[in-house]
Amino acid sequence: MGFIAFLKTQFIVHLLIGFVFVVSGLIINFIQLCTLVLWPINKQFYRRVNCRLAYSLWSQLVMLLEWWSGTECTLFSDEATVNTFGKEHVIIILNHNFEIDFLCGWTMTERFGVLGSSKVLAKRELLYVPLIGWTWYFLEIVFCKRKWEEDRDTVIEGLKHLADYPEYMWFLLYCEGTRFTETKHRISMEVAESKGLPKLKYHLLPRTKGFTTAVQCLRGTVSAVYDVTLNFRGNKNPSLLGILYGKKYEADMCVRRFPLEDIPQDEKEAANWLHKLYQEKDALQEMYNQEGVFPGQQFKPPRRPWTLLNFLFWATVLLSPLFTFGFGVFASGSPLLILAFLGLVGAASFGVRRLIGVTEIEKGSSYGNQEFKKKE
Repeated sequence: MGFIAFLKTQFIVHLLIGFVFVVSGLIINFIQLCTLVLWPINKQFYRRVNCRLAYSLWSQLVMLLEWWSGTECTLFSDEATVNTFGKEHVIIILNHNFEIDFLCGWTMTERFGVLGSSKVLAKRELLYVPLIGWTWYFLEIVFCKRKWEEDRDTVIEGLKHLADYPEYMWFLLYCEGTRFTETKHRISMEVAESKGLPKLKYHLLPRTKGFTTAVQCLRGTVSAVYDVTLNFRGNKNPSLLGILYGKKYEADMCVRRFPLEDIPQDEKEAANWLHKLYQEKDALQEMYNQEGVFPGQQFKPPRRPWTLLNFLFWATVLLSPLFTFGFGVFASGSPLLILAFLGLVGAASFGVRRLIGVTEIEKGSSYGNQEFKKKE
């Protein structure tokens, strides 16, 4: 094991990376709070500023994937589709099978210049998660309780507010509503059977309300829907902790572009279109499992240096005073100060671990786990 590879496995290094992310995130959140005064003066300038502040935080996670772990991301698509990336407002549909599927998506948004302005339909619980939810709040992310009767007006209002967004945005939808697990899949297929819908092997039954509402509200703003099917070579199931330990993965992403005018305006027909799309996604996964590749040309968009430079900036700004302070504490010889400092380090470690836990499948929400009662 080389020295760099050895460093990637050390807890103290992980703690320092976490410290930089957490403290820089709190600083960014404070700056975002201050930018609220810009909203009544110049809403579009407020949005552009917050896109760049969000980029400064999210790109640190992208840096871990691209530069720290060296994970490779390959696109399977066609040249005409790839040439549209970063040049139009779009809705992204991504399968939700892996702990780091969001991070692979962010990597692509970074390489095509839309990381800071990327959006998502997120569960409301995340609004109260420091850094993640707070940053999303200032980005006008649409939050929902995943109970359509309560969410309908909130989601429609939030989507309509994005109609004049000044930066190209990729609006991510996890139409399955929750991460894939065997238990959720079994229950989901019971629902499919009760509704007379074809069963899926690799996906949960898509929830259509969020998709049809997004298409209706963003028509005239969004140009297309990108369907993205993600898999990892070697049947790997990567985790954020694995990325932190420097493990390298190879992600393959099949991307298909559907012009928005090809999607029916009628809600029921649009829902049927989505169900058909997921049947096609299932066939793509089956092909990948059998052949190890998706159909289409292969593209490897080059990683950009900005994620690494951004992290190095924050590391320089934050770690220098930390080391100076730590040295002063131990040099003082005061047991009370030393214990307080170690307690602070322990609290930081706990906080970083809790943030990582948000991505772990086994700690995911119970949404979709309810036994077959409602037959929604």
